Amino acid sequence: MRRFRLPPQILRLVLLTLAIVGSYLAARTVLVPQSFGQFGWYRGAALGEIASRTPAFAGKKACEVCHTEVAQKMAKSEHKNLSCEACHGANYDHAINHDVVPVKVAGSYCLRCHEASSSRPKWLKQIVVKDHYGEKCADCHLPHQPTQSP
Repeated sequence: MRRFRLPPQILRLVLLTLAIVGSYLAARTVLVPQSFGQFGWYRGAALGEIASRTPAFAGKKACEVCHTEVAQKMAKSEHKNLSCEACHGANYDHAINHDVVPVKVAGSYCLRCHEASSSRPKWLKQIVVKDHYGEKCADCHLPHQPTQSP
């Protein structure tokens, strides 16, 4: 009776496949955190890591300490319920140390709320950017008093 032998090219393919699968399983064991899968496709330890971070936002009251004139304008405008950092970005470091220059916000934060979307309430003023007039919102609107022109 003749003994069955795999052709050498098939044997190489089988060995290569086993090496790739073995490498994948070894790398997965080393690289995937232990808490992965605890809450579905998420790391369970991520919640604790995020909660342990120091806050980056100072809050509206911290801004009002130095910027009272702007706070008074804002109290009379449609944006009175917004935090300063909703538009100006997180400035916790600036609130603690005034020598730190506040973060410059790139782009138009106005569009985060005012870009036309059917998911937003109808009472919220919305625009279609390509049909609107200016390049920048601040060209025609005062951010702290949007109903007034500059």
